[in-house]
Amino acid sequence: MNKRDFLQRGLLLAISGLVSPALLARARDEKFLAEARATPMADGPFTLPALPYAFNALEPHIDARTMEIHHDAHHKTYVSKLNEAVVGKPQEKQSLAELLASASKQPDAVRNNAGGHWNHSMFWQILAAKGGGQPTGTLATDLTKTFGSYEKFQEEFAKAATGRFGSGWAWLSVDKAGKLFISSTPNQDNPLMDIPGIQRGTPILGLDVWEHAYYLKYQNKRPDYVKAFWNAVNWSAVGQRYDAARKS
Repeated sequence: MNKRDFLQRGLLLAISGLVSPALLARARDEKFLAEARATPMADGPFTLPALPYAFNALEPHIDARTMEIHHDAHHKTYVSKLNEAVVGKPQEKQSLAELLASASKQPDAVRNNAGGHWNHSMFWQILAAKGGGQPTGTLATDLTKTFGSYEKFQEEFAKAATGRFGSGWAWLSVDKAGKLFISSTPNQDNPLMDIPGIQRGTPILGLDVWEHAYYLKYQNKRPDYVKAFWNAVNWSAVGQRYDAARKS
């Protein structure tokens, strides 16, 4: 290393020591968002769904900037890379559900990006501007039967979300027998995948615990993010998913 490189590296280290991790993360994500918006979506069978609400609709629980970066950069990238991975191949003619059901046989680029696309598409739908409260109807009754109470369900779900080491998701799903269960998966895997070690079922509620989902507002305080999540849950949509899963 020459003297100039040494001095530049020392300056960068000094600056990074003065800037908080949150500000560094914000700068990184701002750059990622700008690059994602400037990059055309790769052609293919999959498209980025629009958010069903404004970026700031979930505030103060999930901030507008996080939602903007999460949707316009991260989700868009999953969709674009999935298109790149399947174009000109047999997978191009398969549905997203088919790709997930055969994830163990797919290349990593298909497995990871198909999971990222499906997981985020669901995530936007189970959140709402006037969310929160508690579930009603059959879902409420069955949550109590399965976990003892709604509060105990929240505790078990929070354990799955906070206990997931590194990046991943926490899920409430329905198994083949119509029973509710809580699980977590790494990275962009989900219970629809035929991956060894994953408890299979139909997800009806999911929480993204990748840092990009919460770091701008909550930094490393994942439990605070999980607690805030309950204020944004669209229980009507979750209940509809539960009814559909039990009938399938």
